[in-house]
Amino acid sequence: MKRHTARENAFQILFQLDLNEFDPVKAATEHLETDHVDAFLNNLVQGVANYQTTIDNTISDHLEKWSMERIATVEKTILRIATYEIRYLEDIPTNVSINEAVELANKYGDEKSGKFVNGVLSKIVA
Repeated sequence: MKRHTARENAFQILFQLDLNEFDPVKAATEHLETDHVDAFLNNLVQGVANYQTTIDNTISDHLEKWSMERIATVEKTILRIATYEIRYLEDIPTNVSINEAVELANKYGDEKSGKFVNGVLSKIVA
């Protein structure tokens, strides 16, 4: 599975986890309808789930005139994935994580989502 596809699947899984409490491993296998989950996808889902409080705090610390409660679930989920990659996955260049997040935001969010995600992530890496 390509990393772009893994990120998109991770987004869909984590989006559902944000709305319904599930075991991340079970959610991934059910989403993909297979017992074999790509290692990168599994790392994203498990990592975001395991470090969600720390990730949310990092995002909150870099918001201006916003709170985590006000951010739509789409943007919140995308920010969590990208922040996890930036903070915990050293083999991924920061600009790749940001670009992938902006692409997801443009695809799944509204017309301002990409700019919002880019702005928050740019502050996190600054």
